[in-house]
Amino acid sequence: MEAATSAAPPADLSEEAPAPPAPSRAVAAAARPKFMRQFELIERVRAYEPDADEALLNKAYVYAVRMHGSQTRASGDPYFAHPVEVAGILTEYRLDTASIVTALLHDVIEDTQATRQDIENLFGAEIAELVEGVTKLSKLELTAEYTRQAENLRKFILAISKDVRVLLVKLADRLHNMRTIGFIKTPAKRERIARETLDIYAPLARNIGCHRICSELEELAFEQLNPMARTAIIRRLEGLRGEQGKAVSLVSGEISRILDEAGIATRVFGREKHPFSIWRKLQRKAIGFSQLSDIYAFRVIVDSESDCYRALGLIHRAWPCVPERFKDFISTPKRNNYRSIHTTVIGPRGMRIEMQIRTEAMDRVAEDGVAAHWRYKNQSYGFDAEHMESEGGRDPLANLRQLVQVLEHGGDAEELVEHAKLEMFLDQTFAFTPKGRLVSLPRGAMPLDFAYAVHTDVGDTTIGAKINGELKPLRTPLANGDVVEIIRGPKPAVPPDWRSLAVTGRARSAIRRHIRQTEKEEFLRLGKAALSQAFERAGKARSGVSLRPAMERFAAASEEDLYDAVGRGRISPMQVLEIVFPELEDSERAAVSARRRIEDGKGARLFVRGGGLTPGVSLHFGQCCTPVPGDRIVGIMQPDHGLEVHTIDCSKLAQFEDQGELWQDLTWTPEAERNTVSRARIRGTIRNAPGVLGEVCTIIGEAGGNIVGINMKHRQEDFFDVDIDLDVLDNRHMTTLIAALRACPSVETADRSLG
Repeated sequence: MEAATSAAPPADLSEEAPAPPAPSRAVAAAARPKFMRQFELIERVRAYEPDADEALLNKAYVYAVRMHGSQTRASGDPYFAHPVEVAGILTEYRLDTASIVTALLHDVIEDTQATRQDIENLFGAEIAELVEGVTKLSKLELTAEYTRQAENLRKFILAISKDVRVLLVKLADRLHNMRTIGFIKTPAKRERIARETLDIYAPLARNIGCHRICSELEELAFEQLNPMARTAIIRRLEGLRGEQGKAVSLVSGEISRILDEAGIATRVFGREKHPFSIWRKLQRKAIGFSQLSDIYAFRVIVDSESDCYRALGLIHRAWPCVPERFKDFISTPKRNNYRSIHTTVIGPRGMRIEMQIRTEAMDRVAEDGVAAHWRYKNQSYGFDAEHMESEGGRDPLANLRQLVQVLEHGGDAEELVEHAKLEMFLDQTFAFTPKGRLVSLPRGAMPLDFAYAVHTDVGDTTIGAKINGELKPLRTPLANGDVVEIIRGPKPAVPPDWRSLAVTGRARSAIRRHIRQTEKEEFLRLGKAALSQAFERAGKARSGVSLRPAMERFAAASEEDLYDAVGRGRISPMQVLEIVFPELEDSERAAVSARRRIEDGKGARLFVRGGGLTPGVSLHFGQCCTPVPGDRIVGIMQPDHGLEVHTIDCSKLAQFEDQGELWQDLTWTPEAERNTVSRARIRGTIRNAPGVLGEVCTIIGEAGGNIVGINMKHRQEDFFDVDIDLDVLDNRHMTTLIAALRACPSVETADRSLG
């Protein structure tokens, strides 16, 4: 939703909407903002739903125009053009009349004098509930931005868990706002909206299978968040089109010929990967742009499921397949009901060709997700769950209802947002119970994630796990096809070190619910230490200073409650100092808010918490892997050396594999994740040519990295290896830096050094 200006006049529900506000006579008619008119919208709906309630659509259109009145958007367009365009987007997905009416009315409660009761009186309870579900809690005054986001997300999840139409309207709303985001003048606001889109709305769209919406949201957000990287990728794609354009046509014709000769009716077309999809792969995989094998892929559409497997056999007989590049999502659909066969072969002229083989019905579900199942049934138009199940699909709300369980476990706003994001990632691993039940989990999931996915009680009572019949540690990542047997104890027992043994939001929220009370002492210590350090950096004495003004401001019943809130990251030390010392000077503020460096020493305990951090034990960060906030970390208790912190994938940990008694599971504190800078190392291979090193340094600088050291080695005629030491904010920042380097034509490889 984009903020509107000007109050709305009372509604007058005449049958025809008034014309938009007339421009001055000096403005040509052609310059008048264009938006979908009343009759055009109704024609679109009646094209797929002939029995649509035309009177209801007319009434909603007129009401939206009247209520938004003279309000305008940042673009200068009349505000009511926005809900009309949102409704138009939903007609592309053939949604029912109630959804279209909801789209027309989705902002009237928030931005005009209309109330929910007004909507119910005029349009009925069903539409009133849908409109209220879409409406955000923008008027709620809370203390932090992430708290507002969490409260909006909490309300939103509860609404969409009841009716998926709320989500579809909201996605269309966000899509239109992203299409017009360029009219927002404030860069910080554009960045915030784009980040929220990428973190929340695009994964939600993917969660219910709406690939088209998801892809466009990702591209529009990527353009705002990292225009430099997107431009670099687009330029490289333009170069590839000239080189491989003819080859794409050749391959399409060859596939069609092979299948036609076997009597399989087919439709074949090549597609180019979207820039953001390439960027995500450059972030995730240890390869450069030139090593990507699926920039161009081919979609093979056939008539039936049996034809999918016949086509697969013919293609594999014609060209050798690439090992470990085959996935059958027809027999095991993704959680969002995506079904297709994926394979990669070595095709004509030695090209690596990625193919997706599916039916027309599967293709529509792959693109439109849950929206593909709106149709007539029993003379009524709406979502057809039975048809979806007959096509091999599952309840589209099942994944979203897991988020409701996250809400029920409580926790603060930051935890909610974190767990919700985790729950929406869909890079999947398929595992099985001993009885053959399929459990789909995010990539990197471990036995505790599996246990909580089966049932919360199973997770709470877990004491061990067997993977494929062998007893394995709970930190073992699951692989596709693993059979997992959970070993349970007689009663719930959740050790604090389980926090780093789960990746799904459902598991982590359940674990935190159990240990929340037991860890209060640790947060008190962290909060007290953070405040003491803030006082010291500001040059203020802590003794004799009353914290009561801060306690009253943040509704803390005692100093301990205030320390606890600071330790959990709900309140920053700076916020406390600003209240205790209202006259704080700019230099003192800068000293307090300056990012702290993560390094060994007394201050290290501000940044890491968990097992093994008892008084007197020294803390050291492994120089082999240089952990940064956001990494999953563990501690190794070294005799006479204290606790050494490593990333979970550090190569040095292999030597301690059989010494479980030395391992301590650790996590980063909120202070570390928000207010620190860390040293890390990138190891790469770059072209040996004039200006290339300068180009690499420029890329790192533009991505916000600070180079502190460069070591060149193994110099050859064409390439040389280089180690670059630099300061980064966290592992997300590190991933962005590496992906930016991989997009550079002069960089052959770029990876983080992990020992």
